[in-house]
Amino acid sequence: MNAAKTSEKSDIDLMSDPQAKREVDRAQANRDELKERIAQAIRQDGTIEPLKGLHFNRSSSPSECIHSVSIPAFCAIAQGSKEVLLGSDRYQYDPMHYLLATAELPVISQILEASKEKPYLSVRLDLDPALVSSVMVEAGHLLSQRGANVKAIDVSPLEVNLLDAMVRLVRLLDSPAEAHVLASLIKREIIYRLLIGEQGSRLRHIAVLGGYTHYIARAVERLRKDFNEPLRIENIARELGMSVSGFHHHFKSVTAMSPLQFQKQLRLQEARRLMLGENLDATSAAYRVGYDDASHFNREYKRLFGTPPMRDVERLREAVRETASSI
Repeated sequence: MNAAKTSEKSDIDLMSDPQAKREVDRAQANRDELKERIAQAIRQDGTIEPLKGLHFNRSSSPSECIHSVSIPAFCAIAQGSKEVLLGSDRYQYDPMHYLLATAELPVISQILEASKEKPYLSVRLDLDPALVSSVMVEAGHLLSQRGANVKAIDVSPLEVNLLDAMVRLVRLLDSPAEAHVLASLIKREIIYRLLIGEQGSRLRHIAVLGGYTHYIARAVERLRKDFNEPLRIENIARELGMSVSGFHHHFKSVTAMSPLQFQKQLRLQEARRLMLGENLDATSAAYRVGYDDASHFNREYKRLFGTPPMRDVERLREAVRETASSI
């Protein structure tokens, strides 16, 4: 009864406010158009990059948990829903919301809603830090070096003007000549709308290198580069001019995990790639990514991926074979 009354009240509010109704109708029309254009551009499950930095994804069924490394990107869904895990934090989004990621971090993602009749359809726009900085300076969105830590991933409602800009970018697929000129302009508009929106501080902190987020970004880059080396927190903290306890606190506030957990996920993901892509056995992969004890590697691998290394790899290969045979 309360939900019905709320819906009825919303309808009355829209009827009494023509501008609000036009905005709602425009947003729905944009969502419908985005869904149709992505479905036309990618007719089979998978991922394509029709414009540089613009990616479409389609899936006809919910997915298992996928381990990957996030990149700075604006992500929107045209149909279906998805969940992303960063450490112990969960972020779920759908056509009414967008996800913004502003750093390279180990994440776990899972498509929640998808079917052959209504496949999961999504779009991702990679965010070039240099372009973000350029837009930020032009718009006058400068921050002081002080500032609260900003977690590197979050979800917010997809505002109508931001959605409109994304649809206009996707429309350029129909006109390569226009795309050559206009794509960069619309990308700048999307970044600007992110900067003035609910997650503007997240994007600005990464771009301007303000607050402790800058130092953590440097630490993340260091850990990603030297993930197979022994982790020496004291050295990293000293290089950043921070105490060990302060470094731990700020690192976790941005990445939702400790430096050790971060390094562990990077190592295990790389080991999985080596076993799949280079046909290494579990022991060789373990030593390659920095483990001295193969049994310790096996335990941690099973804890992260759910099954022992070689069984997990065989399961993934079998899934690939089944997919290939069904095409």
